[in-house]
Formats: sequence, C-alpha cells, structure tokens
Amino acid sequence: MNAIKRSALWLLLAAFVLPIFAIGYQALSGDAPSMSHLWQTVMAVYIQNSLLLVLGTVALSVLFALPCSYWLSLYHFPTSRVLQWLLCLPLALPPYLLGYLYTDLLDYPGPVQRFLRATFGWSSSADYFFPNIRSLGGACVVLALVLYPYLFLLTRIAFMDLSQNLHHSAKLLGVRGWALFRKVTLPMIRPAIATGCALVAMETLGDFGTVSYFAVPTLTTAIYDTWLVLGDLASASRISLLMLTLVFALLAFERYSRRLQKRYQRGFEQPITKVRLRGWRLWLALAYCWGLIACAVMIPLAKLLYWAYFYFEQSWQDAFWRYAFNSVKVSAFAAILSVLTALLLLFFVRKRSLNQRPSASTAAVVPLASMGYAIPGTVLGIGLLIPLTGADHLLNHGLKSLGLPLLGLIFSGSIFALVYAYIIRFSVMSLGSINAALDKIPPSLDMAANTLGVQGVKMRLRVHFPLLRKGILTALILVFLESMKELNASLLLRPFNFDTLATHVFTLTSDEQLEQASLSALFLVLVGMVPVIFLTRAMLSKRHGS
Repeated sequence: MNAIKRSALWLLLAAFVLPIFAIGYQALSGDAPSMSHLWQTVMAVYIQNSLLLVLGTVALSVLFALPCSYWLSLYHFPTSRVLQWLLCLPLALPPYLLGYLYTDLLDYPGPVQRFLRATFGWSSSADYFFPNIRSLGGACVVLALVLYPYLFLLTRIAFMDLSQNLHHSAKLLGVRGWALFRKVTLPMIRPAIATGCALVAMETLGDFGTVSYFAVPTLTTAIYDTWLVLGDLASASRISLLMLTLVFALLAFERYSRRLQKRYQRGFEQPITKVRLRGWRLWLALAYCWGLIACAVMIPLAKLLYWAYFYFEQSWQDAFWRYAFNSVKVSAFAAILSVLTALLLLFFVRKRSLNQRPSASTAAVVPLASMGYAIPGTVLGIGLLIPLTGADHLLNHGLKSLGLPLLGLIFSGSIFALVYAYIIRFSVMSLGSINAALDKIPPSLDMAANTLGVQGVKMRLRVHFPLLRKGILTALILVFLESMKELNASLLLRPFNFDTLATHVFTLTSDEQLEQASLSALFLVLVGMVPVIFLTRAMLSKRHGS
C-alpha cells in the first residue's frame, strides 16, 4: 500500500515537470522547418530585443525602486507609512493594460500632444520631437513601472536588516555620506538587489501582452508567431527551450549572487534608527515617491475609472458576466486542486521527514513542484500543448480501434488544459502558504496523536487541518486571484469560443477598444491588489525577514 502511495505521489510530481520534458523532447527530436529560416532572418532581432528589453527594464526598475526603499527604510517623513503600501500596488496592474493607457495618453492623437500643439502653435509632428511610446524604450518604461515593486520590497527588507552598530563603526573611521553608502550599505544590500533584478528579468522575459501591443519582436512573440501563424510546433519548442535556458541562467545568477550570504544571530546589534528627513531632501523624497505612484497607479486608475463611468452601458453586458463566470470557474478549479496537491505533497514530505532521516529525493519534492512559477506562461503553454495533444490523439485512436465513439480534444481542447497550467504556474503560492503553516505544527503533536491511536487521514482531519485553516485559506485566495489575471498561458490553451476576463481585455486592447472592456479591466486591477497586499504585509511584517 505504501509503495502504491509513493508511486502515485511521484507520478503527481512528474506532472509538474512534464512541460519541460515535453519541450525538450519536441525541440531535440522533431523537425523544425521554420527554424533555419528564422535563424537566417529575424532570430537575431528577437534575441537582441529580448536582451535589450531585460536590461532596460532592470535598469529602470533599480532607478525607480532603490531611492524609495532607501528613504522609507532609513528616514521618517510625512506619508511614509502610506507610501510603503502604495509603492507596491503597481504589481496589481497588467503591464499591457498600462501600455495601452499610456499610449492613449501620449500618442500623437492623445491629450498630452494635443495640449502641446495647442499651447505652442505646432501644426504637425514635424514641428517638434516627442518620444514614441510604442517602442522598445516605451516597453521598458511600462514594464519597469509595473515590476519595480519586486526590487522595492527586497531592498527595503535588506535596508531594515542593516546594523546601526556597523554604521557607527564606519563613522568612527571617518566614513560618511556617499562613501558610507558605497562602502558599507551597498555591499550589504547587493544580494537583495541581485535577487530583485533576477525576478524582474524573468517577468520581463516572459511578457507577451506589452511587447505584442507595442510591436516589439521578442522571443515570446516569436513563440506565438511560430506556433499560431506558421503552425510549426517544433520550432516554437526550440525557441521555448532557448527561453528556458535564459530563465535558468537568471536563476543561477541569483543563486550565485547569494553564494556567500550568511545570516547569524545578531541579538546584541541594534537595528537602524530612523532619522527625520528635512529640507530639500524631504521635498525630493516626497516628489520622487508620489510622482512614481502617480505614474504607475493613480493616472492609470483615474483613466480606467473615467472610461468605466462613461462607457458603463457598453461594458455592463452579458459578455462581461460570461467572461467573469469563465474566469471564476477555471480559477476556482485551479485553486482547489492546487491546494489539494500541495497538501498531498507536503504531508508526504512531513511523514517521510518524521519517520526517517530526510533523503535527497524527499527534499527535492517541494522545489520541483514549485519550479513552474519560473517558467514563462508562453513556454508553459507550449509545454502542455505537446503532451495533451498527444494524449488526445492516443485516446481517440484507441477508441476508434475499439469501435467506440470519439471524445474529441478532451485534454487540449477543454478547460482541463487551462486548469492544469494554472496549477503548475501558481503551485508555489499554495505550497509556500501551507508549508509556512505546517512548519509551525511541532512534530511532538504528531507523535502524541499517534500515541492516542490517531493516525493517517484521521490525524490530518482532526489535528492538522484545524491548525492549517489560515494557510489553506490564504493559498486558495492567492492562487484564485493570480489565475484570474493570467494571460500568456490562457491565450494559448483556452478552448474555442472561450474567453476569460484577462483574454477579453487583451483582445479589446489589441483592437484599440479598451473603453468597452474598461469595467473588466478595472475589476482585474482591483482583484490583483489583494495578493499584492498579502505579499506586502507578509514581507514587511518580518523585519529580520525570511
């Protein structure tokens, strides 16, 4: 019986790594008729644009995040307590939505350029220079405005972990001002900067909505074009494998940056004492932080609210409810199944760890099940299309040979594929939330329950679940809300005539008709703020963090 349970659990774990193996197999074994043509023509442009997009977005994210985290961590000034929350809210906005809103504001027909032409008497674009928002640089700015909170949160925690004693020692040696930041503070927070840069780079590399709308050809758009336009799955798999290589290189860089980082018990050290910011530095901090929030959150939200009010009748239609129901349905399935999967895997690891010395295979369960978050949604979609399409053909071929009616594409052509993708993509959230709650249950409680004859499923129901309710609820909320917003995998795996709110908003955005989906877009933004608040509260409440 135990062997059957172990086999079932390892089979479940294999489902998480199936997309990677499918991509590798298809890329290395199948013929790719379009690949040689792509290498001879546009592949260099795809790679170059992807690298420039990553570098530009990371650089701008550091520029946006580092000053804000420095001021909020080391100084007191008016509205600083509010700013620490508001500066994290841009994560709730889909980047493509921000790109469309700023295109509407800054493009030639937009209100900004109309105002400039009316003010200065210019008659055409030849009379003045205005940067083109729909460009590689514009995509970098838009993505940085959405992704800089990753760096902000990580560097803020690093700043808060700094030692006052270390600063006092440096000042006694005559190191002050900029030299103190460069020689003492910056080396201490450098691992956090590297980790944040790696996160921003991975999210940027996997973005499709923004670069597609801005017509910037990257590796992500290459996957869509190769599969959906050229119909060449093998070439799309090879491009996906190249993207996976870049993602794992970024992960290796992040781990390398932390290779010498160690944390020791520092009870005798004093945390940094905040000082009050005054003079021109105070006005600079206020202008910078509130200006960043205005650009990343306030202006886009104001525009959405304006459209939602004036286009309410066009937005509040049956289509809105149909797409909302589709989103809720697949997201609820994904959340429930993701939590059940996380419970099975974590209980398996806990039981093995309590009964015997943890093995390397047991320790690898959670990391392997969590690696889906590092896979870009586009790559994940391709990785699931390959085995699910093969499973459909194999099943129908078997039914045909037995003279039974065919079932069609029940795996790749139904919501099964979407739910499967969401589970792989966001399992890290359910595993993290439930594992954090499970770690607080002492092993002695399991031993006491066993002594009283409460074992197996009975112990899970009577002992563990009551103590895990908060972690399970948190996992359900986070996976549900993140699944509601997922775009990349949804575009590839959605069934015919099936749209979610995210794909509906993106479709109308691509057709320059976001006004008609303003209510759906506003709903997605408000939904996205919930996990951001969860994340911010969890990270900032642990001063000497996780």
